[in-house]
Amino acid sequence: MYRIGILILLLGFSKLGFAVDNKAEKSGKVEYAVWRNGKVDAERDKLIVEYNNGIAKSWTDRTGKNLIPEVPEQYNFFDYSNGKIYRQAIFMDGAAYFTQMDFQNLDDFKPEGEPIEILGYNCQKYTGSSFSNKIELWITTEAGLQGTPILSFPYPNALVLKYVRNENYGWEATNIEFYKKKNITDLMPTDLGSEINQVDFGLRLANAFVKDVQIFDNDQINWGDEITNPEGDVTNAVYRFAGGTVIAKKVKLPEVPVGTTVFAEVVEKSNGDAYDRTGSVFVIPVDKKQSFLDGLKSGKDALPKYISKEKKTYQGVVSTPTYDPLIELMRFFTPFGVNHFNDKRDVGINWADSVTYKEDVSHLLPVLQDECWIGVFIGNYDGGGHKVSLNLKYHLNRQEVSDEPAKKYWIQPVFNTTNVMEMAGQEYGTMFKNDTLSVEFEVPAGVKNVTFRYITTGHGGWGGGDEFVPKKNQLFIDGETFFNFTPWRVDCGTYREYNPASGNFWNGLSSSDYSRSGWCPGSVSHPYFTQVENLSAGKHKISVYIPLGEPQGNMFSAWNISGVFIGEIE
Repeated sequence: MYRIGILILLLGFSKLGFAVDNKAEKSGKVEYAVWRNGKVDAERDKLIVEYNNGIAKSWTDRTGKNLIPEVPEQYNFFDYSNGKIYRQAIFMDGAAYFTQMDFQNLDDFKPEGEPIEILGYNCQKYTGSSFSNKIELWITTEAGLQGTPILSFPYPNALVLKYVRNENYGWEATNIEFYKKKNITDLMPTDLGSEINQVDFGLRLANAFVKDVQIFDNDQINWGDEITNPEGDVTNAVYRFAGGTVIAKKVKLPEVPVGTTVFAEVVEKSNGDAYDRTGSVFVIPVDKKQSFLDGLKSGKDALPKYISKEKKTYQGVVSTPTYDPLIELMRFFTPFGVNHFNDKRDVGINWADSVTYKEDVSHLLPVLQDECWIGVFIGNYDGGGHKVSLNLKYHLNRQEVSDEPAKKYWIQPVFNTTNVMEMAGQEYGTMFKNDTLSVEFEVPAGVKNVTFRYITTGHGGWGGGDEFVPKKNQLFIDGETFFNFTPWRVDCGTYREYNPASGNFWNGLSSSDYSRSGWCPGSVSHPYFTQVENLSAGKHKISVYIPLGEPQGNMFSAWNISGVFIGEIE
């Protein structure tokens, strides 16, 4: 069948008037450059294809200005005699692995138009589809070489000189060099390393581009244990605070290039608590005279005070010249009892074993490098509480080689009213009742491209409480509105399979289904981003107004909001 396929392909060339070259097979090298939106970018990494004696070898020459640091060596070998592709990776520790696959069937690719000339060779264009992408290949049989810049598209007895996907990206040959055969050794080594399947190969390769830092591993967040923390600030030791409802760790995070993508990933399950609870992942700024660590270690009264218009005191919620509040990486909400209560309620739903909350936190990369304190809070008064794991995953991206100095960033948290020390008496965020929350902050000289990152959720869990009543959030800088909206989630029913302990009602609804003020049980509350125009150097004031609902009996409404300015410094 394989030889018949080649014969059909060659006949196809002949029918189109595209003659098959009968010259002796040659040896040589083809260089390809990135093709993007109709232009060749010769400054990017090159792709090299060598051919000799029925074998083509391809690899990326990473000497351009577009580099990826600390990556495995990767080679692809195309065995045209047997219709096999071998992918090899040699990792930084010297271990080599390979996987193999058959040539892809390209019968659906059809010739289109008249041949064009690339590097002096007539090339026939072929068009097809792969994974819903339009693929265009320009193929010549005149060069006496076989090869392709793209793993999936090796044409037998032909050389692919140009590949374009969806008319906007691809590779185009920029040079061909022929070798003297007597000087060429076999391109494919006899030992490619250990053979593994394609899935394992892909996972190993992808993971080589990821720095996975485990912060917490199935650690318990609960209430009421007797707690003994290590003395001093011990790196990589788990500290527990606020009766066990806050865990924190001093960690050494990797230094990575600007442009690295970072994800925070939390896996959570109930260890006895049945309720939906506020959860927060945060960094503790420690570069000023005071820090939130003072409150965790010594109690809420060690934190700076914010006094509202109604003379109520709130601890550690706003920035001052000597203190910065917590920088919130992620706010999540536990579902009703996932895992622990799975076998205690059967309503015909296959309950999940745990919940994974994953969020891109790349915009906070400047505070997620080197040494820092990271913590997780889940508010509860349960002896079993919850089990939590937290990983930070740094996915390396290409970086530009440049003589320009590295960019500097301005990260300024201005408020965080989430009472992380709730179980140690830190006050709820109720300062919006008769007042705006107002905070003074200072912008350094040279700051540009400023973005404000805002997370907000309303609380007050009864019919008239702010958890279930939409409320507009209005934000001001120096008295001028720069952002306002109403946080309201209508997708809470999506997470029903995480909520075995949720109350079920006569009309088929469950408590976890109801829409809420910016959150759902079993989900992440995503941050909102807004550009801040013309923020000059010097002192400013940011204010937040939310029409807080009236209390009812011993029930009251509160808002957990956190805000951070992110900018570049010239």
